[in-house]
Amino acid sequence: MTSDIRLAFAHPEARAEASAPADPRDRISLRDHVVAVEIGAFQAERGQTQRVRFNVVLEVRPHPAPLEDDVDRILSYDRITEAIAAELATARLNLLETLAERIAERILQEPQAMRVFVRVEKLDRGPGALGVEIVRNRAAQPLRALDAAGLEQAVHPLVVYLDNAMVDAPDLAARLDGLQAQGLPVILCVGLPPQPVAETGHRAVQRRIDLLAIEQNAWRLAARDPRCVVVSSRTEIDWAMKQGQMIVWAPSKLVLDATDGPNASARDGVALALWLAEHVAAARLLVPEGVAVPLGSHVPQDVLPR
Repeated sequence: MTSDIRLAFAHPEARAEASAPADPRDRISLRDHVVAVEIGAFQAERGQTQRVRFNVVLEVRPHPAPLEDDVDRILSYDRITEAIAAELATARLNLLETLAERIAERILQEPQAMRVFVRVEKLDRGPGALGVEIVRNRAAQPLRALDAAGLEQAVHPLVVYLDNAMVDAPDLAARLDGLQAQGLPVILCVGLPPQPVAETGHRAVQRRIDLLAIEQNAWRLAARDPRCVVVSSRTEIDWAMKQGQMIVWAPSKLVLDATDGPNASARDGVALALWLAEHVAAARLLVPEGVAVPLGSHVPQDVLPR
Protein backbone atom coordinates (compact mmCIF):
# COMPACT_ATOMS: atom_id res chain seq x y z
CA MET A 1 0.00 0.00 0.00
CA THR A 2 2.77 2.46 0.92
CA SER A 3 4.53 1.72 -2.35
CA ASP A 4 1.28 2.19 -4.29
CA ILE A 5 0.66 5.58 -2.68
CA ARG A 6 4.23 6.66 -3.31
CA LEU A 7 3.96 5.78 -6.99
CA ALA A 8 0.56 7.43 -7.28
CA PHE A 9 2.10 10.79 -6.41
CA ALA A 10 5.55 10.19 -7.87
CA HIS A 11 6.80 11.84 -11.02
CA PRO A 12 5.64 10.00 -14.17
CA GLU A 13 9.25 8.89 -14.65
CA ALA A 14 8.98 6.72 -11.52
CA ARG A 15 5.68 5.29 -12.75
CA ALA A 16 7.23 4.52 -16.14
CA GLU A 17 10.13 2.75 -14.45
CA ALA A 18 7.83 0.76 -12.16
CA SER A 19 5.73 -0.50 -15.07
CA ALA A 20 8.59 -1.10 -17.48
CA PRO A 21 9.01 -4.56 -19.06
CA ALA A 22 12.01 -6.74 -18.34
CA ASP A 23 13.81 -5.04 -21.23
CA PRO A 24 12.94 -1.39 -20.55
CA ARG A 25 12.92 1.23 -23.26
CA ASP A 26 14.89 4.45 -23.32
CA ARG A 27 13.04 7.40 -21.78
CA ILE A 28 13.13 11.15 -22.20
CA SER A 29 11.27 13.48 -19.87
CA LEU A 30 9.98 16.98 -19.32
CA ARG A 31 9.67 18.12 -15.69
CA ASP A 32 7.68 20.98 -14.18
CA HIS A 33 6.94 22.83 -17.42
CA VAL A 34 4.57 25.64 -16.36
CA VAL A 35 2.43 27.61 -18.83
CA ALA A 36 -0.23 30.28 -18.25
CA VAL A 37 -3.39 28.90 -19.88
CA GLU A 38 -7.05 29.77 -20.12
CA ILE A 39 -8.74 26.47 -19.37
CA GLY A 40 -11.63 25.17 -17.30
CA ALA A 41 -15.36 24.43 -17.33
CA PHE A 42 -16.34 26.89 -14.58
CA GLN A 43 -17.42 30.44 -15.33
CA ALA A 44 -14.79 31.79 -12.94
CA GLU A 45 -12.10 30.25 -15.16
CA ARG A 46 -13.21 32.02 -18.31
CA GLY A 47 -11.51 35.14 -19.53
CA GLN A 48 -8.40 34.68 -17.41
CA THR A 49 -5.32 32.52 -17.37
CA GLN A 50 -4.07 30.17 -14.68
CA ARG A 51 -0.83 28.30 -14.26
CA VAL A 52 -0.81 24.74 -15.57
CA ARG A 53 2.11 22.40 -14.95
CA PHE A 54 3.11 19.64 -17.36
CA ASN A 55 5.22 16.57 -16.56
CA VAL A 56 5.79 14.17 -19.45
CA VAL A 57 7.79 10.98 -19.79
CA LEU A 58 8.18 9.46 -23.24
CA GLU A 59 9.45 5.95 -23.84
CA VAL A 60 11.20 5.70 -27.20
CA ARG A 61 12.46 3.03 -29.53
CA PRO A 62 16.29 2.99 -29.50
CA HIS A 63 17.85 4.31 -32.69
CA PRO A 64 19.30 1.39 -34.70
CA ALA A 65 22.25 3.38 -36.05
CA PRO A 66 25.15 4.93 -34.09
CA LEU A 67 24.12 8.35 -32.79
CA GLU A 68 27.50 9.93 -33.56
CA ASP A 69 26.48 12.79 -31.27
CA ASP A 70 24.10 14.02 -34.00
CA VAL A 71 20.96 15.78 -32.75
CA ASP A 72 19.10 14.92 -35.97
CA ARG A 73 19.23 11.21 -35.05
CA ILE A 74 17.27 11.48 -31.81
CA LEU A 75 13.78 12.58 -30.80
CA SER A 76 14.33 16.08 -29.43
CA TYR A 77 12.89 17.25 -26.13
CA ASP A 78 11.49 20.16 -28.13
CA ARG A 79 8.96 17.80 -29.69
CA ILE A 80 7.31 17.43 -26.29
CA THR A 81 7.07 21.17 -25.59
CA GLU A 82 5.97 21.76 -29.18
CA ALA A 83 3.15 19.21 -28.76
CA ILE A 84 1.98 21.01 -25.62
CA ALA A 85 2.15 24.43 -27.30
CA ALA A 86 0.35 23.18 -30.41
CA GLU A 87 -2.56 21.73 -28.45
CA LEU A 88 -2.86 24.83 -26.26
CA ALA A 89 -3.02 26.95 -29.41
CA THR A 90 -5.63 24.79 -31.15
CA ALA A 91 -8.67 25.63 -29.00
CA ARG A 92 -9.77 26.62 -25.51
CA LEU A 93 -10.58 23.47 -23.56
CA ASN A 94 -12.72 22.78 -20.51
CA LEU A 95 -11.01 19.63 -19.26
CA LEU A 96 -7.46 18.73 -18.36
CA GLU A 97 -8.35 15.20 -19.45
CA THR A 98 -9.01 16.39 -23.00
CA LEU A 99 -5.76 18.36 -23.06
CA ALA A 100 -3.74 15.39 -21.78
CA GLU A 101 -5.31 13.05 -24.38
CA ARG A 102 -4.52 15.41 -27.24
CA ILE A 103 -0.95 15.97 -26.12
CA ALA A 104 -0.39 12.21 -25.80
CA GLU A 105 -1.86 11.53 -29.24
CA ARG A 106 0.30 14.21 -30.86
CA ILE A 107 3.48 12.96 -29.19
CA LEU A 108 2.77 9.36 -30.21
CA GLN A 109 2.77 10.41 -33.86
CA GLU A 110 6.56 10.65 -33.60
CA PRO A 111 8.11 7.55 -35.25
CA GLN A 112 10.32 6.74 -32.21
CA ALA A 113 7.55 7.22 -29.62
CA MET A 114 6.21 4.02 -28.00
CA ARG A 115 4.53 4.97 -24.69
CA VAL A 116 3.89 8.32 -23.01
CA PHE A 117 2.94 9.41 -19.49
CA VAL A 118 1.30 12.85 -19.34
CA ARG A 119 0.50 14.63 -16.07
CA VAL A 120 -1.30 17.99 -16.25
CA GLU A 121 -2.00 20.02 -13.08
CA LYS A 122 -3.73 23.30 -12.28
CA LEU A 123 -1.69 25.25 -9.74
CA ASP A 124 -4.07 28.10 -8.94
CA ARG A 125 -7.42 26.39 -8.28
CA GLY A 126 -6.90 25.29 -4.70
CA PRO A 127 -4.47 24.85 -1.84
CA GLY A 128 -2.58 22.21 -3.82
CA ALA A 129 -2.12 21.02 -7.38
CA LEU A 130 -5.24 19.60 -9.03
CA GLY A 131 -4.55 17.37 -11.99
CA VAL A 132 -4.84 14.31 -14.13
CA GLU A 133 -2.33 11.74 -15.35
CA ILE A 134 -2.77 9.40 -18.30
CA VAL A 135 -0.70 6.67 -19.94
CA ARG A 136 -1.06 5.98 -23.64
CA ASN A 137 0.88 3.68 -25.95
CA ARG A 138 1.43 3.64 -29.66
CA ALA A 139 -0.73 0.57 -30.15
CA ALA A 140 -3.84 2.50 -29.17
CA GLN A 141 -3.28 5.33 -31.65
CA PRO A 142 -5.38 5.40 -34.82
CA LEU A 143 -3.79 5.52 -38.23
CA ARG A 144 -3.33 8.92 -39.85
CA ALA A 145 -4.51 10.14 -43.24
CA LEU A 146 -4.56 13.48 -45.07
CA ASP A 147 -7.89 15.17 -45.70
CA ALA A 148 -8.64 17.38 -48.70
CA ALA A 149 -6.96 20.35 -47.04
CA GLY A 150 -3.75 18.40 -46.45
CA LEU A 151 -4.31 18.10 -42.69
CA GLU A 152 -3.79 14.86 -40.81
CA GLN A 153 -6.85 13.20 -39.35
CA ALA A 154 -7.32 10.06 -37.31
CA VAL A 155 -8.56 7.10 -39.33
CA HIS A 156 -10.04 3.90 -37.94
CA PRO A 157 -9.68 1.17 -40.57
CA LEU A 158 -11.63 -1.99 -41.21
CA VAL A 159 -9.65 -5.10 -40.28
CA VAL A 160 -10.86 -8.23 -42.08
CA TYR A 161 -9.86 -11.84 -41.45
CA LEU A 162 -10.17 -14.11 -44.49
CA ASP A 163 -9.91 -17.86 -44.07
CA ASN A 164 -8.41 -20.01 -46.83
CA ALA A 165 -11.81 -20.88 -48.28
CA MET A 166 -12.45 -17.17 -48.86
CA VAL A 167 -8.95 -16.58 -50.22
CA ASP A 168 -9.52 -19.34 -52.79
CA ALA A 169 -13.16 -18.49 -53.55
CA PRO A 170 -14.01 -17.41 -57.13
CA ASP A 171 -15.90 -14.38 -55.78
CA LEU A 172 -12.85 -12.91 -53.99
CA ALA A 173 -12.74 -9.82 -56.22
CA ALA A 174 -16.42 -9.11 -55.64
CA ARG A 175 -15.92 -9.53 -51.89
CA LEU A 176 -13.05 -7.04 -51.94
CA ASP A 177 -15.24 -4.66 -53.93
CA GLY A 178 -17.83 -4.84 -51.16
CA LEU A 179 -15.26 -4.16 -48.47
CA GLN A 180 -13.91 -1.12 -50.32
CA ALA A 181 -17.43 0.17 -50.80
CA GLN A 182 -17.77 0.60 -47.03
CA GLY A 183 -15.62 3.71 -47.32
CA LEU A 184 -12.92 2.78 -44.80
CA PRO A 185 -9.31 1.72 -45.33
CA VAL A 186 -9.18 -2.09 -45.40
CA ILE A 187 -6.51 -4.27 -43.82
CA LEU A 188 -6.79 -7.95 -44.78
CA CYS A 189 -5.44 -10.67 -42.49
CA VAL A 190 -5.00 -14.39 -43.12
CA GLY A 191 -3.99 -17.44 -41.12
CA LEU A 192 -1.75 -20.38 -41.92
CA PRO A 193 -1.68 -21.60 -45.54
CA PRO A 194 -3.43 -24.79 -46.63
CA GLN A 195 -0.20 -26.75 -46.96
CA PRO A 196 1.55 -28.22 -43.84
CA VAL A 197 3.96 -26.00 -41.92
CA ALA A 198 7.39 -27.26 -40.85
CA GLU A 199 7.56 -28.51 -37.25
CA THR A 200 10.69 -27.87 -35.17
CA GLY A 201 9.75 -28.65 -31.58
CA HIS A 202 11.47 -25.42 -30.52
CA ARG A 203 8.95 -22.87 -29.27
CA ALA A 204 10.69 -19.62 -30.27
CA VAL A 205 11.78 -20.96 -33.63
CA GLN A 206 8.34 -22.40 -34.30
CA ARG A 207 6.75 -19.03 -33.59
CA ARG A 208 8.85 -17.41 -36.28
CA ILE A 209 8.19 -20.20 -38.75
CA ASP A 210 4.44 -19.94 -38.14
CA LEU A 211 4.49 -16.17 -38.66
CA LEU A 212 6.49 -16.58 -41.87
CA ALA A 213 4.00 -19.20 -43.05
CA ILE A 214 1.19 -16.69 -42.52
CA GLU A 215 3.19 -14.17 -44.54
CA GLN A 216 3.47 -16.69 -47.37
CA ASN A 217 -0.30 -16.99 -47.27
CA ALA A 218 -0.56 -13.18 -47.35
CA TRP A 219 1.48 -13.14 -50.56
CA ARG A 220 -0.74 -15.90 -51.94
CA LEU A 221 -3.76 -13.66 -51.32
CA ALA A 222 -2.02 -10.66 -52.89
CA ALA A 223 -1.32 -12.70 -56.02
CA ARG A 224 -5.04 -13.22 -56.50
CA ASP A 225 -5.96 -9.53 -56.79
CA PRO A 226 -3.75 -6.70 -58.10
CA ARG A 227 -5.21 -4.25 -55.59
CA CYS A 228 -3.64 -6.13 -52.66
CA VAL A 229 -0.34 -4.82 -51.28
CA VAL A 230 1.52 -6.80 -48.61
CA VAL A 231 2.89 -4.63 -45.78
CA SER A 232 4.61 -5.44 -42.50
CA SER A 233 5.27 -2.28 -40.44
CA ARG A 234 3.07 0.40 -38.94
CA THR A 235 4.75 2.98 -41.18
CA GLU A 236 4.03 0.89 -44.28
CA ILE A 237 0.40 0.51 -43.21
CA ASP A 238 0.10 4.28 -42.84
CA TRP A 239 1.69 4.91 -46.22
CA ALA A 240 -0.35 2.27 -48.07
CA MET A 241 -3.54 3.60 -46.53
CA LYS A 242 -2.71 7.15 -47.68
CA GLN A 243 -2.26 5.75 -51.20
CA GLY A 244 -5.69 4.14 -51.04
CA GLN A 245 -4.27 0.63 -51.38
CA MET A 246 -5.90 -2.62 -50.28
CA ILE A 247 -3.58 -3.74 -47.48
CA VAL A 248 -2.60 -7.34 -46.68
CA TRP A 249 -0.82 -7.67 -43.35
CA ALA A 250 2.42 -9.65 -42.98
CA PRO A 251 2.59 -10.06 -39.19
CA SER A 252 6.21 -10.98 -38.34
CA LYS A 253 7.68 -7.53 -37.79
CA LEU A 254 4.90 -5.99 -35.71
CA VAL A 255 4.37 -9.11 -33.60
CA LEU A 256 8.05 -9.81 -32.93
CA ASP A 257 8.91 -6.17 -32.23
CA ALA A 258 5.99 -5.59 -29.84
CA THR A 259 6.54 -5.50 -26.08
CA ASP A 260 2.79 -6.00 -25.62
CA GLY A 261 2.36 -8.62 -28.34
CA PRO A 262 -0.51 -11.10 -28.66
CA ASN A 263 -0.71 -13.80 -26.00
CA ALA A 264 -2.20 -16.33 -28.40
CA SER A 265 -0.30 -18.83 -30.50
CA ALA A 266 1.19 -17.51 -33.72
CA ARG A 267 -0.92 -20.16 -35.46
CA ASP A 268 -4.13 -18.44 -34.33
CA GLY A 269 -4.72 -16.12 -37.27
CA VAL A 270 -7.97 -14.77 -35.82
CA ALA A 271 -6.26 -13.80 -32.55
CA LEU A 272 -3.50 -12.06 -34.52
CA ALA A 273 -6.10 -10.16 -36.55
CA LEU A 274 -7.85 -9.09 -33.36
CA TRP A 275 -4.53 -7.93 -31.89
CA LEU A 276 -3.83 -5.90 -35.03
CA ALA A 277 -7.32 -4.39 -34.88
CA GLU A 278 -6.56 -3.19 -31.35
CA HIS A 279 -3.08 -2.04 -32.41
CA VAL A 280 -4.46 0.28 -35.13
CA ALA A 281 -7.63 1.30 -33.24
CA ALA A 282 -9.82 -0.31 -35.91
CA ALA A 283 -13.42 0.71 -36.46
CA ARG A 284 -14.44 -2.96 -36.72
CA LEU A 285 -13.08 -6.47 -37.07
CA LEU A 286 -14.85 -8.68 -39.62
CA VAL A 287 -14.49 -12.47 -39.38
CA PRO A 288 -16.10 -15.24 -41.44
CA GLU A 289 -19.38 -16.66 -40.28
CA GLY A 290 -18.81 -19.47 -37.79
CA VAL A 291 -15.29 -18.37 -36.78
CA ALA A 292 -14.83 -17.76 -33.05
CA VAL A 293 -13.10 -14.60 -31.83
CA PRO A 294 -11.23 -14.42 -28.48
CA LEU A 295 -13.19 -12.64 -25.76
CA GLY A 296 -12.28 -9.44 -23.98
CA SER A 297 -11.58 -7.06 -26.85
CA HIS A 298 -13.05 -3.55 -27.09
CA VAL A 299 -12.96 -3.62 -30.91
CA PRO A 300 -16.47 -3.99 -32.41
CA GLN A 301 -16.89 -7.21 -34.39
CA ASP A 302 -19.10 -8.15 -37.33
CA VAL A 303 -19.72 -11.35 -39.24
CA LEU A 304 -18.45 -11.68 -42.80
CA PRO A 305 -21.02 -13.74 -44.72
CA ARG A 306 -19.67 -16.71 -46.64
